[in-house]
Amino acid sequence: MMMKAFFLGLVAVSCHINAQTKPSENKKMIWFKDAKLGIFIHWGIYSVDGISESWSFFNNYISHENYMKQLNGFSASKYKPEEWVELIKKSGAQYAVITTKHHDGVALWNSKAEKATTIPEHSSAKKDVISPFVNSLKKSGLKTGLYFSLPDWSHPYYDVSTRTKKRYEIKENPERWQQFINYYQTQLNELSLQYHPDLLWFDGDWEHTSAEWRAPQALEILKKYNPDIIINSRLNNHGDYDTPEQGIPVVKPQSQYWELCYTMNDSWGYQPYDNHYKTPNMIVRTLADVISMGGNLLLDIGPKPDGTIPEKQAEILRNLGRWTSKNKVAVYKTSHSIPFENFKGKSSVSENKKSIFLYLEEAKDFVKVYGLGSKPAAVKIVGDENARVNFNFSNETTMTLDLSQVKFDQDVTTVELTFKDPPVLLKNFSPDLHPLTDILQNTHTKTAVYDIANAIHSGKNILDGSGLTSDGEDMKIPESEKTNPETLQWISKHAEALYGTGEGLPEGHYSGMSALSKDRQTVYLFVEGTPTGPVSLKGIKNNIARVRIVGEGSIISHEIYNKLYWSDTPGIIYIDIPKDRLDKNLTVIALLLDKPLELYREKVTAIESNL
Repeated sequence: MMMKAFFLGLVAVSCHINAQTKPSENKKMIWFKDAKLGIFIHWGIYSVDGISESWSFFNNYISHENYMKQLNGFSASKYKPEEWVELIKKSGAQYAVITTKHHDGVALWNSKAEKATTIPEHSSAKKDVISPFVNSLKKSGLKTGLYFSLPDWSHPYYDVSTRTKKRYEIKENPERWQQFINYYQTQLNELSLQYHPDLLWFDGDWEHTSAEWRAPQALEILKKYNPDIIINSRLNNHGDYDTPEQGIPVVKPQSQYWELCYTMNDSWGYQPYDNHYKTPNMIVRTLADVISMGGNLLLDIGPKPDGTIPEKQAEILRNLGRWTSKNKVAVYKTSHSIPFENFKGKSSVSENKKSIFLYLEEAKDFVKVYGLGSKPAAVKIVGDENARVNFNFSNETTMTLDLSQVKFDQDVTTVELTFKDPPVLLKNFSPDLHPLTDILQNTHTKTAVYDIANAIHSGKNILDGSGLTSDGEDMKIPESEKTNPETLQWISKHAEALYGTGEGLPEGHYSGMSALSKDRQTVYLFVEGTPTGPVSLKGIKNNIARVRIVGEGSIISHEIYNKLYWSDTPGIIYIDIPKDRLDKNLTVIALLLDKPLELYREKVTAIESNL
C-alpha cells in the first residue's frame, strides 16, 4: 500500500522528459538542431600581417591604405581545401561557415558586383578560393554555410568609412545608398546562384535598420534559390536562430535554435602572436556545455595567408574528433539537459527521450541523480562496452551510480541512463537530506561529505547549531562510538566553508555544488574527484581577489578567457587545481571577491565593437 501511495503521489508532481520538448518543430531547422558542432572559418587578407580583420583600420590602428596592401601578400599558395574539409569532418562537425566577405569588403570569390574588391582579381593569389572549398564541402556531405558582411567599409557607395568618418548621410543621398543596396544584393545573388548554401551567416546589421538594409528584399533573393535556406539572427531579427558570441550563455537561451560562435584563442582570423588558446580539454567541455543547453557550437579557425591551418588549431579539431566519434550517440540529435536540481552537472536527452546522458568532467567514485521517478533498464559508459556501472536507489527517487570501476575519458566521460519508456522526473521532490547524526555514522566518508555539501548547496546547512566552530578547532559536534572520525576530520579541515554558509550558485554558473559566505563575498566550490582540466565558472561579474584551497592554505591561480574590457559580459574563469593538493574525499576552493557576489544571467549577444 505504501508503494502504491508513493506512485499515486508521483503522478501529481512529475513530468515525462518528452514533455520538455517544444512544439511545432520547423522542418528546415531539423538538420541544424541535430548538428551540434560547426566550424567557422575566418580567412582573408588580414591574415597576412596577422592583424584584426577589418576592425584594425576601422578603429584607426592602421591606415586603410596599408591594410589593403595585404592583398599583395595573400597567396593561398599551400591552400588545399579538400584537406580542410577532411579535418573539419573528422572533428565531428556537421557544417562549416566560411567568410566570403568581411567588413573590409574583400570578396574571396570572383564577384562581378560594381566596384567589388576581390581575391581573384586584386590579390597575389589570383584565384577564387571559395569555390573549391564549397565543392569539397558538398562532396563530403557536410552542410554549406556562407558568412557575409552587410557593411563594406571599403566600398565607395557605403556610408561608413571608419569609426570617426562617414562618407555621407543616407537621407541626404538616397541614390548613393541605393547603389550600395544594389551592390551587396548583387553579391547575394552571386553567392546563391554559384554555391546554393544551406545557411547564410550575416554580420554587421547593427549599423543600419532593417528598412535601410532592405532586409526583406535580401531574404527574397536567398529564398528564390533555396526556399529552405537558414538565416542567422543578424539581419535585424529576420533570422531563424540566435547567435551569442564568445560568452558561453549562463542560462539556456529562450530561442528554440541557437549557436555559440567561439574562438579558440582571442582572435577570429590568424594572429601569430595570440597564444591565448583554450586547451583541447576546455573546448570539448565547452561543446558539452553547449549541448547541455540545447545549442550548437560554431568553433572558429583562422588559416594563414598561404592556406595552411595553424597546428594548435588542428590539434583542437583532432581532439574534438576523438571525443565526438566516441560519443556520437550523446552528441547528435540530443535535446537540452534535465533540470539542475535533478543532476548537478551537464546532461542531455536522446532523440527518442528514452536515454539521459550525463557529462562528467572529473573522475569520481559515484554520481547521484535526484527526483527520478523511473528506474533505468541499464546504465553504461558511452564508448566503453566493457565498463560496468552498478546503481541503487535511496528514498525511492535518489539514484546513486557506482563509478569506481570506470575508465574515465581524458576530457568528458558520458554516462548513459537507458529507460524502457521516457523517464519520469519529479518537479517538486523532497531533497535527499540526511540528519547529521546519520551522516556522521556513514562509514563511506566520500558519500558522507558529499551529503553535507549537497545540503549546504540546497540552503539547508545541517551543521548550523551542531557545535561546529568557524576555524574547526574545539568543535562540540556530538560523537558516538559509531561516528566516522575521517568525516569529522574533513569537517574540521573545511570548517571555513561549512560554518554559517548558505545556498550555493544557481544553475549555469558552476557544474557542481557550491556555497556562499554570510557576507556573500566568498564563493566556495565543492570539487568532486579528480577534474580532467581546470574548474570553470561562468557569469561572475566580480573581480576575483584571491583563490585558495580551503583547509590547507594554498593560493592558486586563475585565468579568464573571452572577457572584453569594454563589455559587461563576464569572461569564463578557469581555476587549475594541482592534483597533489586535491582532497581525497572532497576538495573545497574559496574565491574571495572584490565585493558581494554579482551574477550575470542576461542574454549574450553579438559583439558590435572591437576597440
